[in-house]
Amino acid sequence: MKEISIGTETIELGKFLKFGGLAQSGGQAKMWIEEGRVSVNGETETRRRKKLAPGDTVTCKGQTRKVIP
Repeated sequence: MKEISIGTETIELGKFLKFGGLAQSGGQAKMWIEEGRVSVNGETETRRRKKLAPGDTVTCKGQTRKVIP
């Protein structure tokens, strides 16, 4: 699991997928979220603007990233 420092209190899921290197673009992140391919803390998440905070984990395409401050 890679840890990704966001430098803020929260970040939106769609932005985090791109920032964390899981998605190539915002459009790709949006599509994966809408298709139910992304989970946050082990639960499928379909809201692109879901706010992530330090300690949250995001899994997509078999890769997991942990949000850190």
